[in-house]
Amino acid sequence: MPQPRISAYLLGPLALALGACAAPAPVPEGCGSDKDCKLDRVCEANRCVWPQPPAQDAAAPSPRAVPHEKTPAGPPAQGMFRFDPHHRGRSPFPLPKQKPDILWTVETSAPITSSPTVSAEGLVVVGGHSRKVIAVSRDGKPRWGFVTSDLVWSTPAIAANGTVYVGSDDDNLYALDGKSGKLLWKLRVGACAQTVGIGPEATRCDVDAGPTIGPDGTIYTGGDAVHAITPDGKLRWRFATGGHVASAPALSADGTVYAGSRDNSIYAIAPDGRRQWEFRARDDVESSPAVEEDGTVYVGSDDNRLYALSPQGQLQWAFTTGDDVRASAAIGRDGTVYIGSFDGLLYAIRRDGTLLWAFRAGDRILSSALVDAGGAILVGSQDDRLWAIEPDGKPRWSVELGGDVDSSPVIGPDGTIYVGSDDGRLYALRAP
Repeated sequence: MPQPRISAYLLGPLALALGACAAPAPVPEGCGSDKDCKLDRVCEANRCVWPQPPAQDAAAPSPRAVPHEKTPAGPPAQGMFRFDPHHRGRSPFPLPKQKPDILWTVETSAPITSSPTVSAEGLVVVGGHSRKVIAVSRDGKPRWGFVTSDLVWSTPAIAANGTVYVGSDDDNLYALDGKSGKLLWKLRVGACAQTVGIGPEATRCDVDAGPTIGPDGTIYTGGDAVHAITPDGKLRWRFATGGHVASAPALSADGTVYAGSRDNSIYAIAPDGRRQWEFRARDDVESSPAVEEDGTVYVGSDDNRLYALSPQGQLQWAFTTGDDVRASAAIGRDGTVYIGSFDGLLYAIRRDGTLLWAFRAGDRILSSALVDAGGAILVGSQDDRLWAIEPDGKPRWSVELGGDVDSSPVIGPDGTIYVGSDDGRLYALRAP
């Protein structure tokens, strides 16, 4: 087996022991109180479990499901998280060779972990913890803003006709006019008694996954389940899971929907909403799946692993990192898989699950990397930097921003890079 390439910038010998054959870290299950449990779990009989969903509130409106009908594919969407429904993270545009300068910033009042989406006309749309969705022209001038009732982690998706779809932690999926930001419709996802705030009941129905637009215009998102929604805001189907779905659904060429859940599972769902298979990891799955051309599904987990699954749900391999994997994988045009981990490393992994190289940033990586037209990689880190990395794992350049970079960057057609930061700013960077 070929040995990984090593340089001063890459993984040291001790860290290289973490790989496809490394033993997974044990996951503690004992607890004495709810404080000992991760995320929204509660402590019952000294075990961390997900709270049981409350009885359906008769007063709460429940979306009406509509029968699934196969609809011909229309024009492709203008943009979404990871660029397309497959979530391969491939940008058609090149990264600059030289370190870019900060061209402009737009300041909001709270962190931006949502990833920007660029429309066909160059409009940059992003959400933030200010509870707002904003649209900015390519020269940094605000065009419109829309206020929700809670934080926006969701990455906006822009349909072929310019409609912007975005979720909020107020349990709603919103459809906005792309030119004016005017509300077209909203759909409440689930029937949680508490729609805003913190705590298990307040967060179970949060719409922070995707949304992802399918070829026929169907919108897929998470919340208390995986939901398929028609372009006019009607529920097509709902696939129940055992935990909150923060993983943005991805689609294969045959229309199969893949999504992770905080019940430790990755699900494959048929286009009509029926369960095809389930693969159980050893901890939460908040990473969004990426689907290769041959149907292989790559997805990370809080059990410190990146999984490669066949289209039938069979484990091909599991690559072990040093901490949680919540980023979505990027798949290079040569099949190399790139993914960051909370251990501060960006890994390049061959098709067979062996390590090609690893690049160490200064802190955790939650940002999902992109691969540019030439095979270079762009990723943010909680060391406040945006990193451009050569295909061989050596750094090309980095730019220090004003806070953690958990947002996943995008590149515009003119080479401008857009990314959000925990300092509450949307950044535009361009090489001189």
